[in-house]
Amino acid sequence: MQLTKIAQLTGRIRLETGLHIGAGDAEMHIGGTDNPIVRHPVTRRPYIPGSSLKGKMRSLLEWKSGAVQPEPLGYKDLKNYAQGSAEIRSQIEAILKLFGLSGGEKEVTDAIAREIGPTRLAFWDCPMCDDWAKPLEAMNQPLSEVKSENRIDRIRGVAEHPRNTERVPAGAEFEFRLSIRVLDGEDLLDTVKTGLRLIELDGLGGSCSRGYGKVKFIDLELDGVAFELPADPFTSPIAPTTT
Repeated sequence: MQLTKIAQLTGRIRLETGLHIGAGDAEMHIGGTDNPIVRHPVTRRPYIPGSSLKGKMRSLLEWKSGAVQPEPLGYKDLKNYAQGSAEIRSQIEAILKLFGLSGGEKEVTDAIAREIGPTRLAFWDCPMCDDWAKPLEAMNQPLSEVKSENRIDRIRGVAEHPRNTERVPAGAEFEFRLSIRVLDGEDLLDTVKTGLRLIELDGLGGSCSRGYGKVKFIDLELDGVAFELPADPFTSPIAPTTT
């Protein structure tokens, strides 16, 4: 097994609707919101953690494979489909190669680890684009919004339990970067394309079912060459191929 290339997929993430990725702040702040967003500790600008992209992309690909379960797919699941659906097995194999094996899997021997190989994808945190943030900062305008929500009593028609949620507003853009390890000339790009397109169709962060987190990947380039996502990821192949 030989590392032949580390490709760089770059571009931007444009917010089509407000995005909330929580900061997990357990402290109460006077005048603060109920659900603050994650911010860079130095610049205080909102950003999209690479872990949020990775987790959502893997989850959606596992759902698409038809083998989804409460825990991330592992080698045991690949083994379970050895005599079953070749299509599902190939999708699981692609997912494991891209996202890696869990260190807690007891049956993963050195031979199995070599068969699957190291994690191919390295997600970067996505900072807010300067050309979007700087004009607002120069005018002392906020880089986020606070959206008020409540619960409606169906019988009485009364709003209850008001809460405030901080979001990055629609239109904001973030720098996107993904490193892709290429081993032995294999090609897993169809799976990457499918995963990114699934994120566009579903969303990022919290409250996607209420319209939050709709995003668009724009200006994507793989090592300087235009990188197009499929219009319909459900008809696109995601199995690994070797060139």
